[in-house]
This record gives sequence, structure tokens and C-alpha cells, in this order.
Amino acid sequence: MKINDLESRPPINLDDRQSLNIKVPELELPHYRKLGRTDLKVSCLGLGGGGGISSADTLYAFDRGINYFFYSSDLHHYLYSSMAGALKKLCQRGSAVRDRVVLATVTYIKSPEVALAALLDQFLELGIDYIDVLFWGWIGTNDAAAFADCLNLSNDLRGPGTVYQRTIEKMIGVSDRLKKMGAVRYIGASFHDLDLAHQWLDSSLLDVVMVRHNVAHRSAQSQVFNCLDAQNFDRPGISTFKSAGSHSGALWDIPEGLPAGCWIPSVPDLYRYSLSQNCVDVCLTGMRSPAEIDAATLGIAQGKLTQAEIDYLGIYGDLHRKRLQIQDIPTEKLIYRS
Repeated sequence: MKINDLESRPPINLDDRQSLNIKVPELELPHYRKLGRTDLKVSCLGLGGGGGISSADTLYAFDRGINYFFYSSDLHHYLYSSMAGALKKLCQRGSAVRDRVVLATVTYIKSPEVALAALLDQFLELGIDYIDVLFWGWIGTNDAAAFADCLNLSNDLRGPGTVYQRTIEKMIGVSDRLKKMGAVRYIGASFHDLDLAHQWLDSSLLDVVMVRHNVAHRSAQSQVFNCLDAQNFDRPGISTFKSAGSHSGALWDIPEGLPAGCWIPSVPDLYRYSLSQNCVDVCLTGMRSPAEIDAATLGIAQGKLTQAEIDYLGIYGDLHRKRLQIQDIPTEKLIYRS
């Protein structure tokens, strides 16, 4: 795909059933969904730049219906910068497709004093009018006090007419979109401490919660996902990361002791595992190529996992972390696939 062809492309809608109000069966995964209480319509697969994806392949992902993009301006910026050209094309001032893109950015500098500098870096690098979700990144066990200070800025950061919007306007100039949206529309946080994530779930200062979740690390299910009511339209948006990786290794690698012929999940299956959980809106991925993007979008089209598949992948994850011995697993819990 040529970058100059982007503006002439018609809107993409991979799930027309939603606009037609056709009831979606329980095990289907609508490609687009509302991100919690925000008014953002996001693809269930998000794309981050941590895998070093190129701008051309980022635009390919957009062409395939992925509209949620995650960008870092500080930590790992060298890796993320390879997608910057695509994000600039999609989101810069005057872009004809800006309203079809959800741009999430992150700063890992957890200090209210540098919030303006972090924002300015992102605005100048990408040439943008506004950010859809600004994340405070890597909130760990020792960050409780600093994070509380950061969230106290929420009402000054998000929405139109804020102090930060007026300051950004003085630095980069006024635009209609900046006036309408504000410099930042919503506030998110990426948690590495689930107790802190749980503590802030009901806060009006936090709009989107991102946590690690995969078949080998499932604590977010009890501490975050299952603490939310899917029918509560005022709940925060939920995103996962690290769905296919663990300190025990790549989760598509066969764990020691798994009997021959047992189901070995693909990376798209691992994405589906997270997206099959209660209230998970987006699975953030590190896809790197058109082949990986195609495999993921086709995999998601298979829908949610069944409960038997979810239970099996829990066992699979425990084998990865050496929490189970194969002789302790009832044979009826195993799933065999050729």
C-alpha cells in the first residue's frame, strides 16, 4: 500500500452487523467495540510499536481494520519510532482519516512536572492535533504515591478547555480539532501491579486500564476483569498486553511434558484467550509484518474461545510455568488437535 493512497480509501467496516443492529452470538468477537465508558470505537486488536513494525506495515494494519495504535515517546522510543511516519500520516493536522484512528500514547516518566514536556514531544514528533488516550506507563508496586500525583492532573489534562490545551495551543498553534477535542481526550495507565490496578478501577480520574494477561499469568482475571460488570456502561476501558509472551518463554513454544498431539495454540489463539475474558476491550499486540497481521485478523474472526478451550489453555499456561505435572492433569481436560 502506498502512503499517498491513504486519504482516498473509503471507510473500513469489518463488522457491518453492528451498524445493522443484528444480534451477535455470545461466542463471536465483534471487530470493533466501545472502549469502556469512553466514546472511542476501537478494534479488538491494538498495535504497538515495541516489535519495531515499519510505517508501511502499520498502514497495512490500518487497511486491515486495526485502528488502535499505541506509541511511546520515551522508553523504547527507538523501536517505536519506525511506526512514527505512519502515525503522522494517519493523525497529523489535516488528515482525512483522523476520526477513524484511536491514538494512544504513553510516557513512562511518572511525574506531573514533566507531563507537559512529554506531551509536547509527542505533538511535535507526530504533528498531531490531539491524543485519544494518554497513558501513564509501567505503574509498579513502588509507584503508588507518584501515580496518585499524576492522576490528580486528569481534569487539567483531558477534555477541551483545559490548562494543558491552552498551553499546547500557545506552543504549536490553534486548530479546530484541538479546540474541539482538547489536547488529551482520555487518561489511561499501564499497570505492573494488579493490586494498584484494582484500587483505581472505580476512579473517575482513570478512563482506561491496561494490564498484563496471558495463559501463564491469569491473575488479572480475578483482580481486574471479573471485578467489572459488562453491563455497566460507566466502567473503564480494559486493554491487555503481553498476551503471547512470558518470562517462561514464548507461549506458542511447546511446554515440557505436553503429550504429543495436544493443541498448541497459535499467537492469534493467545490473543483470543485475552479477548474471551470479561470486559476486555483491546488486546495490544506487537505484530511486525503483514503475515502476522493477516493471521491475527483471521484468527479473531473465529470468535471467542469456548470454556473448554479456556480451561485447557489455563493448564497449558501452568505447564509453561512448571506449576503442574502432566500426570496430575485429568486426561479429559486435554484437547487434541492435528
